[in-house]
Amino acid sequence: MRILIIGGNGTIGSKVRDYFAAEHEVVVAARTNGDVNVDIADSASIQALFDKTGKFDAIICAAGEAKWAPFDDLTEEDYYIGLRSKLMGQVNLVRIGRKHLNPNGSITLSTGILADDPVIKTTSAAMVNGGIHSFVQAVALELENGIRVNVVSLGVVQDAYEKYKGYFPGHNPVSMTKVVNAYARSVQGKTNGQIIRFYE
Repeated sequence: MRILIIGGNGTIGSKVRDYFAAEHEVVVAARTNGDVNVDIADSASIQALFDKTGKFDAIICAAGEAKWAPFDDLTEEDYYIGLRSKLMGQVNLVRIGRKHLNPNGSITLSTGILADDPVIKTTSAAMVNGGIHSFVQAVALELENGIRVNVVSLGVVQDAYEKYKGYFPGHNPVSMTKVVNAYARSVQGKTNGQIIRFYE
């Protein structure tokens, strides 16, 4: 398979990249340090990416940002960070990317536990994650040519646990093996329109 991994040099993306690169052709896209560069908050940048790279068998997104702050401190513009990047960025990846997939290809998006079990300072991020879950379930009903779309939703992952454990008291970190398996299930399995949850 030829696989595009957006965010393929990050904490999660690098593990997913290494797994798939062992047996497949992997192209890493990132904002500044990928094989190709892309800003998913800009649909023109997404289109330019696919114009350069051609067709894929799978697209994986392990990128996207949202503002973490107390609800009282969040401005309207703060919400738009997550709406433009993590939500519409991934929506646009499906909208544009599906036209650059081979038949029976797949798209895997990424969210997280905040959609189902939010913690403080995550009002914006939780809202965005929940929106992506609903989007994936709905858009899967309409994609053609055998194209599948799923979303991987993870708890705080082992390799980022020290950084984020203060936000997630009592949460069990998700092993990186489970992280990789979640993406493998989406890409190499047959599920469609699913939220693939690994929360502990």
